[in-house]
Amino acid sequence: MPGTVHVIGAGLAGLAAAVRLATRGVAVVLHEAAPQAGGRCRSYFDKQLNAVIDNGNHLVLSGNTTMREFTRTIGSEHTLTGPDRAEFAFVDLESDERWTVRLSEGRLPWWIFDKHARVPGTKWSDYLSLAPLLRAGPDATMTDAMRCPPMLYKRLIHPLFLAVLNADPAEGSAQMAGAVIRETLVPGGKACHPLIASEGLDVTFVTPALAYLEAKGARVMMQHRVRELHFAADGSRVEAIDFGDGPEPLAVDDAVVLAVPPNVAASLVPSLTTPDEYRAIVNAHYQVPPPPGCPPMIGVVNGVSDWIFAFDGRLSVTISGADHLLDESRESLALRIWEEVARACKIPSTPMPVWQLVREKRATFAATPAQDKRRPGAKTRWQNLVLAGDWTATGLPATIEGALRSGNRAADLV
Repeated sequence: MPGTVHVIGAGLAGLAAAVRLATRGVAVVLHEAAPQAGGRCRSYFDKQLNAVIDNGNHLVLSGNTTMREFTRTIGSEHTLTGPDRAEFAFVDLESDERWTVRLSEGRLPWWIFDKHARVPGTKWSDYLSLAPLLRAGPDATMTDAMRCPPMLYKRLIHPLFLAVLNADPAEGSAQMAGAVIRETLVPGGKACHPLIASEGLDVTFVTPALAYLEAKGARVMMQHRVRELHFAADGSRVEAIDFGDGPEPLAVDDAVVLAVPPNVAASLVPSLTTPDEYRAIVNAHYQVPPPPGCPPMIGVVNGVSDWIFAFDGRLSVTISGADHLLDESRESLALRIWEEVARACKIPSTPMPVWQLVREKRATFAATPAQDKRRPGAKTRWQNLVLAGDWTATGLPATIEGALRSGNRAADLV
């Protein structure tokens, strides 16, 4: 067993590593540069809305096994809510058609043979076009690897994988898309029940993790930014960490889990190659109660919006791959999105409710084949330094599941 493990970064990857280590009885010190933990998966009080909101709307699925294990360990699994089957509502704002995709629970995809369960205007044979993604090579984009019929692509594949990859399928990695399909659609609907942190990301993933760590005797240090890692002259290990007051030596059996954003990791670790292209996400929040019967989430086709989420007293929208919206004025964009929300949810568009718009310019690394090749593994050439983060080589895109899995992997390597 190692001595003290310093986990640098309290995003989900760092929290996962710290929780796994603390569960094993390892002494853990968790360092976070920000005033609060959670990284990009955090909640905060918004004065405009007079409510606690998440910095982004994150969807997880029942088949995300690492996520389920993590929330079970920290005692928050009950805060994830959603339907008891794999149902996804959609609306086409151009034609005003509405439909619900209903996946069959087992491994056999009976749903594609049911015209009331699959996407309108598609045939069962259309869905076979997804199969090549399961054996795609590292250089292929989704549209390179598959020949998807237009109706299926526009009404399911594009909105689904734009959200999963935070990249348009035309540039998105086919290999990463295939990994997601292998863990969700292949096992069947039982792995695809949508789950939402209905009380907020903090309540599900962050606060209970910190409470768990405290109960296990871990030290948590907020606003404690690492300035430099000092490496031994023989190149074998990290020998000290500088948090701004000079190098703090590590014991021979101490270790470091570096769970910071890729650009920060690259500045701390010599010659480390990391993803260096990013994609934006826009989230809009409207202070209006969802109408009766509103689905918990609605996929939007032929709109600027991608997905609408219904929360208690609030409707929220997520737009992935949103770099093209970064320069539009807040007021103009918020109004455009609201008009789509009103149509999709069949509620009056006037007056426009109190709103908030959050643009995250570097929300995730670009999930392209080229950027995927820049993702490092967890192991480094230093025996007591490992990496964690959704940007490391998890095989998955930048997701909650990928972040947690990377944290577990790092903890297992210490």
